[in-house]
Amino acid sequence: MSALSEKLAVNVTPADIDRMTDALFFEGMKKRVKSSGFWVLLFLSGIIATLGVMQDSTATVIGAMIVAPLMTPIIGTALAFVLTDQAMLKKSIAYVVVGALLVIALGYLAGLLDWTFTSDGNSQIASRINPKMIDLVAALATGLVGAFALVRKDVSDTLPGVAIAIALVPPLAVCGLVLQETNYNEAFGALVLFGTNVAAIIFTGTMAMLVFKVREAAVESGREVGDLSKRGIARVVGLVIVVAIPLGFGSFSIIQDARISYTATPIAQEWADQQNWVITKIGVENGVLMIVALGAPPDAVKPEELRAELDDAGLQAVDMKVALVTGGARDYPGDSDQ
Repeated sequence: MSALSEKLAVNVTPADIDRMTDALFFEGMKKRVKSSGFWVLLFLSGIIATLGVMQDSTATVIGAMIVAPLMTPIIGTALAFVLTDQAMLKKSIAYVVVGALLVIALGYLAGLLDWTFTSDGNSQIASRINPKMIDLVAALATGLVGAFALVRKDVSDTLPGVAIAIALVPPLAVCGLVLQETNYNEAFGALVLFGTNVAAIIFTGTMAMLVFKVREAAVESGREVGDLSKRGIARVVGLVIVVAIPLGFGSFSIIQDARISYTATPIAQEWADQQNWVITKIGVENGVLMIVALGAPPDAVKPEELRAELDDAGLQAVDMKVALVTGGARDYPGDSDQ
């Protein structure tokens, strides 16, 4: 571990411990100021994220991710665990939990106030309700960058980029919005994404701080540091394992959807050609094979033939929905005598 720390040019000093605890812990003379600042920024970022999701605006959502202060108590949880500071550990966890509930409530309330809002076709929501294993990998890397930026003061300017790379507030806003629509499965998916990011940041943050000898520097600074048990480390590892289970199911579902689309595409294309129609979209949404076909008004379209061919291809258990969009061009010339 010491060799890796030396290669990364990380030499944590007692002064760094003071800087880190001052930045992450809600304690000391500035406790009230830091706490009020946290809640104000979280409230504003929650509103920005909610509005960005409702407007399906990526730029607005990114703005909320930059403003959001949730990284502070999450990394603070990792630091408190490494230092075995039980008081700060409980306080940091409380800030994360209460902060998450606040943003969910904001999303729920916004959905109630805007009765015209619908999550259908919203890309911001769709991208956050089906977390996958790759989201865990990205969160682990992001947590490592955050911990590295914390112990290396000279690279702390990368923290805004870390805030953008990890999704903390937007999934919570999505959770509140879809809860208001009683879409409980989607709300659970958004909550799993948030939990994945939190667990990954705590895990990699903890491991990085142990590698960078934060505990030893804290002892040198005169700070009281308790024993770090193997059971405690196992709990941190267990966090990642717990969130990996639903992510594994999500990844398997995506693989299954891809298999269904791959099998159905040539069959649907051949059927459309026979009907003189054009397939404009084909994919699986919530377990249903969605096919959109475009063409002139037909005398007789026979989707049941497509259903039979898909059944023969082994997709008899897959529900199908076909949207037939009629089109065609008509000329309406102007009156040149006027």
